[in-house]
Amino acid sequence: MTTLKIHNIETAPEGSKTSLENSQKTFGMIPGLHGVLAGAPGILEAYKTIHQLFVDSSFNNDELTVVWQTINVEHECHYCVPAHTGIAKMMKVDDAISEALRNETPLESPKLEALRTFTLTIVRNRGHVTQEDLNAFYAVGYNETQVLEIILGLSQKTISNYVNHIANTPVDAGFKKFAWTKENTKA
Repeated sequence: MTTLKIHNIETAPEGSKTSLENSQKTFGMIPGLHGVLAGAPGILEAYKTIHQLFVDSSFNNDELTVVWQTINVEHECHYCVPAHTGIAKMMKVDDAISEALRNETPLESPKLEALRTFTLTIVRNRGHVTQEDLNAFYAVGYNETQVLEIILGLSQKTISNYVNHIANTPVDAGFKKFAWTKENTKA
């Protein structure tokens, strides 16, 4: 098992201290992921910036959750799946959406299912999609902007998922009740 140091404000490099202080103010604690990312100030800043840009994209809360969790589940991120389950609850996303994503079962909404399917296609094929893939995505009402925004979300999730794999970041206390492993999916 691999681990990386989880920093707090006192142990973090100088370039990460202010960002960790902001995390503490925002969340009332420093999320484990932020503590790990603090070991390299640039990646912590990049992660937080990309996160905010993705939150500010054209996607609504359900769609943000679909993109995040589709990637988290595909990457088998033990930290992000429970975290985004809890975050989805805070964002008032229907539990049925979260459960379908966690269990890799189809979503009831054809539009959200098309988003999940297209996101998976991008991830699994490392960005190589066909015109048919794009046409199916566009047919439910999405456009080129959302294609690019999925890649923005993928950038954020690649940082967090890969770091959590290497660091073996412990799930934060508030999200432990949403623990998840790939072996426990119903699919």
